[in-house]
Amino acid sequence: MRFWVAMPVAAGIALVSACAGQVPATHPPASFASYQAETRQLIAERRAFQSEDRAAELDYNTPQEWRPQGGKPQRAILLAHGLGDSPFSFSDIGPALARQGFVVRTVLLPGHGTNPADLIDVSADDWRRVIAQQTALLKQEVEQVYLGGFSTGANLVTSLALNDDEIDGLLLFSPGFKSDEGYEWMAPLIAPFVTWLRDPEPNRPQQNPVRYLNVPTNGFGQFHHTSSEIRAALDERPYEKPATIILTEHDSLLDVASIAETFTERFTHPDSRLIWYGGPPAIDDPRILVKPDHLPEYRISQFSHMSVLFSPRNQLYGREGSLRFCENGQNEDFYARCKNGEEVWYSDWGFETPDRIHARLTFNPYFDWQMDVVAEVLGAPGQKVLTGQNSEP
Repeated sequence: MRFWVAMPVAAGIALVSACAGQVPATHPPASFASYQAETRQLIAERRAFQSEDRAAELDYNTPQEWRPQGGKPQRAILLAHGLGDSPFSFSDIGPALARQGFVVRTVLLPGHGTNPADLIDVSADDWRRVIAQQTALLKQEVEQVYLGGFSTGANLVTSLALNDDEIDGLLLFSPGFKSDEGYEWMAPLIAPFVTWLRDPEPNRPQQNPVRYLNVPTNGFGQFHHTSSEIRAALDERPYEKPATIILTEHDSLLDVASIAETFTERFTHPDSRLIWYGGPPAIDDPRILVKPDHLPEYRISQFSHMSVLFSPRNQLYGREGSLRFCENGQNEDFYARCKNGEEVWYSDWGFETPDRIHARLTFNPYFDWQMDVVAEVLGAPGQKVLTGQNSEP
């Protein structure tokens, strides 16, 4: 997905402003349970539901918690989703981390989970506030607090961790440190005048049960603010605690070569790891673990920006999942054939071949191995960190 193409949108969206109620109350929540209940109520009131199963959609978009079994937990991790996404992004990662001994909580960034127009007036400060509040609550409950995030969410949590020495480590999926679109910086400037980057198109959904398929210009503008802020912060100060960063070579949104260099130069802990899906990057760093992203046995041409998040067993996005992502930048004929259920291959946005229909790759065949690496990096000091050798999807 290129920045100026944005994401396919639906007919009928009102170009409105000032969506009252789109940002939860600013008072600090007394508990995660109260935050969860308030947010669920907000979603119920404002969401444009996409299916008959409203209860399921509420669950997908409401902040969640997973707890380890037995004893009093000592570690917790807060996870922040990306632009246009929802807490469902961590529906596989959350339980896996809980099995590793973490209390796991997710947040819903303001403007998300309801309808895309609710992002028109949201600011990155609204997102930062929610993350800071939930991090503070976790500190009251456990001794060790970690932060994790996907894309824009990764920018937000990294910024907080750089300014809070009490954060013990980071878990970053496709972090949006740098876009591969040279004109991304213009989004904040034009947002007051251009509400959407692409006009509505007939017969295209605006959102699905777990994420937006269209984002207002302001959303991209706020992403730019988080991206430029984190680059400046990392230039000023390296991150010296353990971190796992996960990137795909063919990410259509990010300058992944630059982000890999940032890992090598600014994420200095010896136990930190960069998981890289694709051909080996042109960087000599033994902390980089490489796996191929062309897997014909899975009909995968290349990994995508979002594929790193989900297990092949995911009920919606897995190998046999019910939610096929045909919104993939391909021609109209292939899009229609994908929607009609023909066999597809998988890729990131915009990849086309003349003989294959490509849907978005929404699962990671290496998911279990990936979570083993995470367990080692964020584990007890002195544990051996996995090298990633001789493991298959």
